Amino acid sequence: MIPQVMHPMFAKPVHDEAARQGFVNDFRVHLASQIFPGNIQGYFKRVLPAFVKENKREPKDRHEVRRVMTKDPYYQLWSAMQRSSQEMIWDSVIDSVERQLPDLIAKAAALKGKGSLTIDPKLEIPRYNTAADIHLQPGAYHGEAGQNDLSAGAIYDRGTFIYSMGALGEHNDGLGRILHGFFRKQWPDRKIERVLDMGCTIGGSVSYWSQKEPNVEFHAVDLGAACLRYGHARAKAVGANVHFSQQNAEKTNFPDASFDLVTSHILLHETSRPAIHNIMKECHRLLKPGGLMLHLDLPQAAGQSPLEGFLWEWEVYNNNEHFYGQLRELDVAEVCAKAGFDKATFKIHQVSSTWDDGQTPYSDENFTFPVYTAEK
Repeated sequence: MIPQVMHPMFAKPVHDEAARQGFVNDFRVHLASQIFPGNIQGYFKRVLPAFVKENKREPKDRHEVRRVMTKDPYYQLWSAMQRSSQEMIWDSVIDSVERQLPDLIAKAAALKGKGSLTIDPKLEIPRYNTAADIHLQPGAYHGEAGQNDLSAGAIYDRGTFIYSMGALGEHNDGLGRILHGFFRKQWPDRKIERVLDMGCTIGGSVSYWSQKEPNVEFHAVDLGAACLRYGHARAKAVGANVHFSQQNAEKTNFPDASFDLVTSHILLHETSRPAIHNIMKECHRLLKPGGLMLHLDLPQAAGQSPLEGFLWEWEVYNNNEHFYGQLRELDVAEVCAKAGFDKATFKIHQVSSTWDDGQTPYSDENFTFPVYTAEK
């Protein structure tokens, strides 16, 4: 497990807490590298032959694979352990945060730095956030435990590092590195003055952008007040300059044509189908003429084999990623066209999950993220 950089806002674990967190990380690595591959072997050795014998054909889609694979004892064993490992992440992290929460709140208030924070206590949290605790994080990303609470953000910062098994890099900003690297490769000379990041959570990605583009004005919105409080303090702690505000990306309070660039880092799969339509309309409204949007997200079902498609949806059924299933089937090009974008400018780029600055890659070299782009 690579060490996570413990910036001033980090909830530092004591010895026993660090040992638990290290164990959970190593357990997840073991499941991913040693146990998970048995699912593929079991499918081709047991499940597929049995299906062909009964049906005289192979499964036509991931849904048929699901009906038979979920009955396989080996898959059931791996799935149960994977679910347990996800619950263990939060169990191992929450103690560190609860123990230090008063100090973290005081530290956030005392930190000097750039940027700003605007909280809207009257903001209505949509059902796609309140229906379930995303990734099983208790209280999800929008929960608050008291006045000036930032625990959800502190838990998220450490928990997602363990969830990714350190693959988001020591600064936990890998997604920002990937998307910024893609942007500057595709548009090396493009000038940007004002950027909005939607669904920023704790702002790890947008803070990286800010550090790489120090002369650009960055804004970031999210639904969760506690995550935003932590994100604002975290940004100051790492020297980023970001203006955070609690807003729904479906309808913000920014004027028309406010931004040169609108981004998101795995936001779309956390929202409902109607919300994605609204978000794309809002992107179109907020972009200046000639402006660009970039949405990095998880793979869709198109192009995946029935087995691959089934395995990719484990989190939909077992890790409270319920809305990801909708994105997997969505015609994003059509959604963007209905939002006002010229279909000719819409593209889906398959972007490598590695980055080029010598840091640890997000995943293996064969993994790619789709990035949806369109210009106004």
